[in-house]
Amino acid sequence: MPGPRAGHYQWARGSTGGTIGDKFSDGGSVAHLGTQVRLVEPTDVHDLVALCLEARSESTVGSQLCTPDPHVLASQLRAFSSKDEGRLIVGLHEGVVAGLLLARIVGPGPFTDETTVHVEAIFVGGQHRRRGLGHAMLGELLQLADAAGAHFVYAVPLPGARGMQRFLARLGFAPAAAHRVATVESLQRRLAPSRRAALRSRGLEHLIARRRVAREEASTGEIAAALVRERAAARDARAAG
Repeated sequence: MPGPRAGHYQWARGSTGGTIGDKFSDGGSVAHLGTQVRLVEPTDVHDLVALCLEARSESTVGSQLCTPDPHVLASQLRAFSSKDEGRLIVGLHEGVVAGLLLARIVGPGPFTDETTVHVEAIFVGGQHRRRGLGHAMLGELLQLADAAGAHFVYAVPLPGARGMQRFLARLGFAPAAAHRVATVESLQRRLAPSRRAALRSRGLEHLIARRRVAREEASTGEIAAALVRERAAARDARAAG
């Protein structure tokens, strides 16, 4: 399922302060054909800095998103990922880092026994939109939320980020004070069609690959049979001579 139109994946308000620690991906999941989402890896930082600066340049409130200094921004992204509660998910299109999602898993604490997920930022680069990366990264986050026992996902879009507000509203996020909130279960239901479409895309890709192999094998078999016939004819000709 495609995400919002170009420019519609905006940053949500939250801390970008904050090294890439031990929360690296050992796998990942596929969104649409040619795309993949997974947890951050150390080699992603340079590309993530470029994405952050792209998001800053697109926004009318860029100064509220992140620093314009690439070195400081790289340090902040590493620090965010090193926090125990920090989760940084990247989206790739044809092997290129094309999107990011920053979130924190919070609780339980002194005032609550509940564990919740707070989306700090979600952004997809301009050349890679409408491929389902935003939904796919959120789906990856829901798997982490499920594993942590979280029931609610909170997000705080920046003032004026109408595209982000529409994106959250379509997914069922309801107003909650200055936040928007949705349950993990409701988001899983809403994202299920996207995941089914992704599985269909993967099935189609595998079917095409199997047919290609079958054609190559058939072609190879025909060539081999022709060679056998030619050699047999040559032997017969020599015997007759």
